[in-house]
Amino acid sequence: MPLKILVAQINCIVGDVSSNAEKIFSVVENAKSVGADLIVTPELSLCGYPPEDLLLRPDFLKECDLKLTDLAQRIFGVTVIVGHPYQTNEGLYNAASIIQDGQIVARYCKQELPNYRVFDEARYFERGTQPCVVSIAGVPVGINICEDVWGEDGREASTETKVHAYPANAVEQAKAHGAELLVVLNASPFHAGKDILRRTVVQTQSRLHAMPIVFCNLIGGQDELVFDGGSFACNNKGDVGAQMPFFCEKVSLMTYGQGDIASDCSERLLANDQALYEALVLGVKDYVNKNGFQGVLIGLSGGIDSALTLAVAADAIGAERVKAVMMPSQFTADMSREDASSMAVGLGVDYSEIAIKPIFDAFVSGLSDEFMGRAFDTTEENLQSRIRGTLLMGLSNKFGSLVLTTGNKSEMSTGYATLYGDMAGGLAVLKDLTKQAVYRLSIYRNTISACIPVRIIERPPSAELRADQVDSDSLPSYEVLDAIVEHYVEYDRGIDDIVGLGYRVEDVTRIVWLIHMNEHKRRQSPPGIRVTARGFGKDWRYPITSKFRGLIDQ
Repeated sequence: MPLKILVAQINCIVGDVSSNAEKIFSVVENAKSVGADLIVTPELSLCGYPPEDLLLRPDFLKECDLKLTDLAQRIFGVTVIVGHPYQTNEGLYNAASIIQDGQIVARYCKQELPNYRVFDEARYFERGTQPCVVSIAGVPVGINICEDVWGEDGREASTETKVHAYPANAVEQAKAHGAELLVVLNASPFHAGKDILRRTVVQTQSRLHAMPIVFCNLIGGQDELVFDGGSFACNNKGDVGAQMPFFCEKVSLMTYGQGDIASDCSERLLANDQALYEALVLGVKDYVNKNGFQGVLIGLSGGIDSALTLAVAADAIGAERVKAVMMPSQFTADMSREDASSMAVGLGVDYSEIAIKPIFDAFVSGLSDEFMGRAFDTTEENLQSRIRGTLLMGLSNKFGSLVLTTGNKSEMSTGYATLYGDMAGGLAVLKDLTKQAVYRLSIYRNTISACIPVRIIERPPSAELRADQVDSDSLPSYEVLDAIVEHYVEYDRGIDDIVGLGYRVEDVTRIVWLIHMNEHKRRQSPPGIRVTARGFGKDWRYPITSKFRGLIDQ
């Protein structure tokens, strides 16, 4: 008889141990009706991932232990693998417990602890050393957790396009101890291209060990991270026999027999722009809903960034929970007001206008003695932005809605944003998208339905904080800027390396200088949804006080 495996690609909430346990139990009860032998849940499914410093609290660990025991005592007639923290006298482990007939019959502790980019597992966990192989319906099943299947050079494989071609130690151990099938629990966060990397790594290990692998991944948004699901399985030749969908909760029944994996779940990999857009939508949806916000507020300017932010928000939580506010000044073009109103009406979101010129004039009047003899400059530009930020935060306080900021990665890199102005808010939706990516995703969104006015996409970008202003007055072309940011921020390439790729040394040194000079701004910006190999958040930890501005070989 083939082994029936139910892969539970579920959305677990960090810290909500009781609800996560009930979700797992609900999956177990439903799985019995389809005759599943084994149910696999994601990494740390009981407590959510990543729990961060909750893992330093004894009361949190005690709750996890109590709920795991309670859950195990209710499970009969099926084998379930649950991820959870496990405290021993030797330390804390990232563990997976195998539950059968009301008790925990075996336990595996993760051996490879990622401690790079967004991962901090060495801060909390000890490394496991022993394999775990359990007989389930007569099949010896090995257990691994996430990084175990990537091996010791997981960092390189997860941040570049390289994939190692030698066996991972934890996989080798499982095979050596008789595993015929390997099950891997994962909380593998999304970034562009990660789906292909995962497949390549797992297929490589499968071929090296001639062993089928089932890869169960977490789904959902957690602060700046998005877990995209996309669970899959491959046979002992590395051929993918089951592919679950991305960016949604799903359970899928797979069957294993004679080295092969079969399933009726055969979703396709997503195109890059679709994956990026769906990651933003899921990130906003879960951030808003898991934190209990009634809705969101967006300052709608008539520009491309706020337009894309509005589209993502409406798709994430529904137009009825979104309010857009246009705050025109004396520098706001008529087309900006027209396009903002047209888009808001088209989406069906609540829309209003608040003119800021009277407030701006009052500020300027109040500061006139202090500013006497000084010309209009970025000070007055930033005043307009800060007035808008204050108005949005006032509406947020009054109505309990979350302000979504609209700045992109190009702006966050160079400081082309105003502290306590357009940076004021609770979630920066586009924080990890370059300006060119913003344009691409806007075009992509319009292929789903006409949403963003074409004029917004085609007109030159402008902050509209002074007469006849365009972004190119202050920044290099976005084609150049975005490429340099990608090389320096995402791949840690130095100035000389980037210049060697064909970029002008003046442009590279200026942009690198701006990146380091504006760290203090980014540190005060709201969290943003991470969609690239390196965003300005958990995986960018540069000192504010630092004299390093990039090294140029002499």
